[in-house]
Amino acid sequence: MTTTDVPPPADDLVVPERSRGTRRRRRIIVAAAVIVVLAIGGGVLAATLWHRSSPAPAASAPAPATAAVERRTIAAQQQVSGTLGYAGDLDVIGQLSGTITALPTPGTVIEPGGILYRVDGKPVVLLAGDTPAWRAFEWGTTGVDAQQLNAALVELGYADGLDIDPECDEITWRSQQAIKRFQAAFGLRESGSLDFGQVVFLPSAVRVTATPLTLGAPAGAGQTVIEGTSTTPQVEAEVPVSLLAHVKVGDAVAVTLPDLTTASGTVTDVGAVATQQESGSATVPVRAALTDPGTASGLDQAPVLVAITTETVEDVLTVPVTALLALSGGEYAVEVLETGGDSHLVTVELGLFDSAGGLVQVSGDGLRAGQRVVVPAA
Repeated sequence: MTTTDVPPPADDLVVPERSRGTRRRRRIIVAAAVIVVLAIGGGVLAATLWHRSSPAPAASAPAPATAAVERRTIAAQQQVSGTLGYAGDLDVIGQLSGTITALPTPGTVIEPGGILYRVDGKPVVLLAGDTPAWRAFEWGTTGVDAQQLNAALVELGYADGLDIDPECDEITWRSQQAIKRFQAAFGLRESGSLDFGQVVFLPSAVRVTATPLTLGAPAGAGQTVIEGTSTTPQVEAEVPVSLLAHVKVGDAVAVTLPDLTTASGTVTDVGAVATQQESGSATVPVRAALTDPGTASGLDQAPVLVAITTETVEDVLTVPVTALLALSGGEYAVEVLETGGDSHLVTVELGLFDSAGGLVQVSGDGLRAGQRVVVPAA
């Protein structure tokens, strides 16, 4: 009987010695590689953690705020209370008889050539002129009032300078033709002459403040139909008599408005009669016109402060008042910042304070125009 060799079970396989050594070496290499990887990863992690935990470098301190030492002219000022309104009283005195059928509302501005009010449905028209009308206008009328009417007819376009000389002080037939065009524009009978009271001469546009009469009331000669002012903003202040030596017509003033902005103005009138106030001081009314009337747009009877210049110095060194540092013994200094960033104190003597500009006159050893002094940061 023939027998066949059967291979031993797999567990009993004998691995050659060379094969076992090779496997051992592979294990060692793999283990070493793992150790290297772990070491590298640990180093990266450590580096990352160190980077995250390391304090950030301290930020450099910001440069201090500074202002320039300047050589300039400054002024000392004193503020007084005032009121912002409109210049001049422009009351409209009626001359036509009848019934009031139309009136403007307070606040309305009526320009020359506009309707002031109506009597029996007929318009009373505003014309530019300094002399009040005192009679009817018809052919042959001469005088300053006739000249005002001729000038107004030309200004409003009812005639031109070739038809009528604006300086002519007589109502001519050419004037009558212009009057007819004027009457047609306002729905009046084209007669070529104007009844007394049909037009009112005033020096400027009228800003209506009140209407003493009411609609339906009888109108009569000499009655005040409209109370008004000009459209020019004006500041009026009660100035103590002790300051009058510093105030004259033409002087510049600074006006602080309700929104705390400052507007420039010029004194136009200084009163001559003093009034005793409840406080016991005597004051005189002083009026000033704003340089730019637009700054007072929409304001009426608004409280303001008026700065009156009491003293002026020219060509002096100045710094902002906020740059002053109080020292012991009642002295003051400023901190001068050098180009390289260093700073040092300079003791200064104080002169005039300009409260409006926030400046003060200073002098001190080594202090000169163009240097920078430290001021509080904004």
